[in-house]
Amino acid sequence: MKINRRNFIKNTALVGIAGATIPNYGFATNKENDMETNALTNRPKVLFFDVNETLLDLTAMKTSVGNLLGGRPELLPLWFTTMLQYSLVSTVGRQYNDFGIIGAAALQMVAANNGISISEKEAKDAILGPIRSLPAHPEVKASLQQLKDAGYKLVSFTNSSNKGVKTQFENAGLLDYFDERLSIEEIGKFKPHVDAYDWASRKMDIKPSESLLVAAHGWDIAGALWAGWRGAFISRPGAQLYPLAAKPEINESNLELVAKKLIGLK
Repeated sequence: MKINRRNFIKNTALVGIAGATIPNYGFATNKENDMETNALTNRPKVLFFDVNETLLDLTAMKTSVGNLLGGRPELLPLWFTTMLQYSLVSTVGRQYNDFGIIGAAALQMVAANNGISISEKEAKDAILGPIRSLPAHPEVKASLQQLKDAGYKLVSFTNSSNKGVKTQFENAGLLDYFDERLSIEEIGKFKPHVDAYDWASRKMDIKPSESLLVAAHGWDIAGALWAGWRGAFISRPGAQLYPLAAKPEINESNLELVAKKLIGLK
């Protein structure tokens, strides 16, 4: 009888704990659903755009970097992730270098680890030469114009330098579509550090919840959502969302489809 009583008390306690916990999950889910519904029906005040890969086609730069790495295209993803890794290492260490300079350093590291010797100048030339004249993806110009015609404010927001992005936009014919160009060089903290998104929304004098990032990088979308922004993901080939972050309200294969959904918001 004592054993049965102990089991009864133990089971009752567990049920009590579960009863106290489960409603909390329910409330959290309802809150998330309410936020998602609100996001899907209301327009953000500003659309922020990542630039490279999101708007501009990186094929020419990938070819240049691949050639420098001995014609080994399988090393390109490793190079990019190494560049991103060391941009964040710099941010955590309270250091700052231009994103292109970090990219060249990362390229030298990847090359060295694979028995390829390249100079700092060769690395810089392979990246900075092609990146200045990248073309826009085919649907980008028409989509940006549609968003402007629909009354949206468009702002580029990038880890690259302001001077570099201005040159890119001039060469790609995108300069006139944007109301502002923001670069993290002004604060010295690379995306996806939450401070970068906080700074950008303050710069535009809006709340984080009134900001929406359009990007083709899962890490960028994750950072924006963690900062309280909204997100629209462009799933360019090879791009994936981060499974441990919340899902953005829009997930489409190109900017034309993203623009249609944004224009449909009230």
